[in-house]
Amino acid sequence: MTLNMDQLPKLPSPQHGIYCNRTLNLRTIRAIGYDMDYTLIHYNVYEWEKRAYKYLKLKLEEQGIPVDGLEFDPNLTMQGLLIDLELGNLIKANRFGFIVHAFHGTKALDFETQRKNYARVLVDLSDDRYVFLNTLFSLSESCMYTQLVDRLDDRQLPEGMGYSDLYRLVRENINYAHMEGQLKQEILNDPDTFVMLDEGTPKALMDQKLAGKKLLLITNSEWEYTHPMMTYTFDRFLPENTTWRDLFDLVIVSARKPNFFSDSLPVYEIVEENGLLKPVFGELKQAGVYHGGCASLIESHFNLTGAEFLYVGDHIFSDVHVSKKVLRWRTGLVVRELEDELIALENFHEKQVKLSNLMEEKSELERKYNLVRLELLRLQKGGQTESDASEEELLLLRDQLRAEFEALDAFIAPLAIESNSLMNENWGLLMRAGKDKSQFARQVEHHSDIYMSRVSNFLEHTPFAMMRSPRSSLPHDLTTYPDSINR
Repeated sequence: MTLNMDQLPKLPSPQHGIYCNRTLNLRTIRAIGYDMDYTLIHYNVYEWEKRAYKYLKLKLEEQGIPVDGLEFDPNLTMQGLLIDLELGNLIKANRFGFIVHAFHGTKALDFETQRKNYARVLVDLSDDRYVFLNTLFSLSESCMYTQLVDRLDDRQLPEGMGYSDLYRLVRENINYAHMEGQLKQEILNDPDTFVMLDEGTPKALMDQKLAGKKLLLITNSEWEYTHPMMTYTFDRFLPENTTWRDLFDLVIVSARKPNFFSDSLPVYEIVEENGLLKPVFGELKQAGVYHGGCASLIESHFNLTGAEFLYVGDHIFSDVHVSKKVLRWRTGLVVRELEDELIALENFHEKQVKLSNLMEEKSELERKYNLVRLELLRLQKGGQTESDASEEELLLLRDQLRAEFEALDAFIAPLAIESNSLMNENWGLLMRAGKDKSQFARQVEHHSDIYMSRVSNFLEHTPFAMMRSPRSSLPHDLTTYPDSINR
């Protein structure tokens, strides 16, 4: 049978795409490293964070913090927001650092209060005042924090506690909850509830291995969790008599990222399935499994450096920022919510076209209205007018135009509200802040060469793809290149 062009797979749907910030030729990549949680393994975010919230609540309750009646509410928060430790607010900023939306506790700030608090404030992520929620693991702690801000304001928490003290309390206890291992044990006991299987991910990695790429697993999770979870999610989709271990040329657990990429840390070989450790002296073994270590050891082991590596993870700082800044590795970011966001945008497309058309119509009416106002001002102040219209005619036309664009608002307002509520009723889209890019989108753009909703998206792009970044747009491109602009 002859294969014809029509039998080749079609272009992937937008939610299965890989998006490129800086051109990346996969043929030049010799080794690809992967994080595990929320990268190779996807979780049911609601179930994971609801359980994490439960354990956090128990820890706080043990310390006498009044958490009775509180429940996990995913609409109160989302990835990509920031906590303002000075004012106890949850905020969303655009790419320039301007705050476009804010909650104090569980209540949205009105326009005047937000303007008063943030009119002269630009978010700087290096400022200790802000905590950037750049991972899905942040949802449970930020939800609890916003709820406890209400109780702090009501004087239900210990006297003298401030908003930053409250965050430290919540953060310490969520860390304790994770360290004690109860949550991970619950996941191991019932993975069907927590894990979202994706057979495309093992297939994508098999393709990359067939194409000669060295594959690495580099995760902060410990071996006792990594091994059974990778077995559960991968082995069922692999050829008979092979396991997930056969995919990887090197496995690093308990990696301690981001320090893994920048520091020289000790490394131990895991020599038995139960996790027995043995100090490493000399070179790493092919297909070995190791505890700890550092990136320089990996570069030495494979005799590769810099742009020959691609590292793919879900954490902007720990995975992509540090590996790029310190090592100049190429970087890929998995943004799980991107898939749902693109579906939401696709479903809203017809309404978005209508909204855009209405806004263009309103802009033109406003332009004409302002021209009439200026002509009226010239006439009243003795300036040089552009028409023979009388003051009465200009006043009539001004009022008519104002009434027309105000009438448009009745159609624009509900569409604009719906547009700003896609994905999350309180915060809207992850990658947008109104019409602008969100602060999260700016970090994705700045630190990741490519980004995608899941690793299985590689399946439809092949290990040989040349991923080209699009021509970036500027506001004046609308008039200079009206047919090619990405609106």
